[in-house]
Amino acid sequence: MALTRRVAALVLAAVVATDVVVAACAQPAGRMPSATPGVSRAPSAPTTPTTQTTRASVGPSSPASTRPLVGGSNGPAAGLPDRITLAFAGDVHFERRLSRLVTDSAPLDAALRDTLGRADFAMVNLETALGEGGAPLPGKKYTFRAPAAGLSTLAGVGVDAVSMANNHAADFGNAVFAQTLDARRRAPIPIVGIGRDETEAFAPLRINVRGVKVAVLASSQIRDETSLQHAAGPSTPGIATNLDSGRLQRAVRQAAATSDLVVVMLHWGTQYTDCADQRQRETARLLAADGADVIVGAHAHRPQGGGWFGPDQAAYVAYGLGNFVWYNNEGASAETGVLTLTVDAAAARAGGRGDGPRARPLVVGQQWSPMLIGDDGVPRPPAAAATRARLDGAWDTATRCAGLDDRRG
Repeated sequence: MALTRRVAALVLAAVVATDVVVAACAQPAGRMPSATPGVSRAPSAPTTPTTQTTRASVGPSSPASTRPLVGGSNGPAAGLPDRITLAFAGDVHFERRLSRLVTDSAPLDAALRDTLGRADFAMVNLETALGEGGAPLPGKKYTFRAPAAGLSTLAGVGVDAVSMANNHAADFGNAVFAQTLDARRRAPIPIVGIGRDETEAFAPLRINVRGVKVAVLASSQIRDETSLQHAAGPSTPGIATNLDSGRLQRAVRQAAATSDLVVVMLHWGTQYTDCADQRQRETARLLAADGADVIVGAHAHRPQGGGWFGPDQAAYVAYGLGNFVWYNNEGASAETGVLTLTVDAAAARAGGRGDGPRARPLVVGQQWSPMLIGDDGVPRPPAAAATRARLDGAWDTATRCAGLDDRRG
């Protein structure tokens, strides 16, 4: 959804304790064409940048309704597209030399306008506390903190929502986490996976993407100081966690009952590995059975491949998307990319989910756009064809290792 880049970054969103609702806009001319079923590779060089004139408008909404399309309606109608695109990328923070991006987002804008900036909906994992002061959590080797203005930076370069259900959201203790929750209430884009209690942390973002009712949830499966000390409880603030998957599974089932498409962003897996572990695979199986259509993940700091899976290959999973806007670009830590999924919007609007997983997938195409993180922490497409081929090959290898079908369609 094409946000007005600089104007949208100034819009403040009221985030309610129940489901968050956002509206989508009509697609501008010059946007990425819908992919055909199956795999497509991004072009070897960025296409000519298009001027983005509209992107998701964000604002206060009633928890009981979905705001209509701009110039349209909530239900299927003439003029709605048969396909929509969803784009996902991995870990983002504003540490060290990346801090200047908070006030100067031009490098990010130039690097991402042809990927995140052209999708109908784009989401990343924001891996940092938001605020000032506080003290690092005892026992944590790495702790991250950034000003809340970083949310406006992300909104301005085309990001529509972020997950903060991860092991760095509460790195500087309760006082800074309170600032993070305050930033969430005033953010120009929705933050998913944290809240004043577990009801709020597990509440889905509900967004109308060009006539498709999408629910987005987020949770962390990492056992560390954050999940043990700052997991959201019945009456305590924190992050959504699925060390026990029951609470997340219920949230997915509830979202599936009232949505056309369910997306789950997870923090999971084993760090510095490029093949999904058994727990990731089992969790994906459970969530798909409960109605998740798209499952994307982070935490491994390596791309872990993506594809269709399950008895009917009705769900799509990308186990790990790697670092993205990140301070470490040494070796394999620099390997990243943007995953763009094409969704059969007409089939999604038509429903037909029933009481369980779908008989056929709504995701009908995937495009992995490989990138390398530069010394400035910004990801960009590699200039050399050989480097691009190597990164594409690494994604394919990880996909096969995870037992996924990368050519469903």
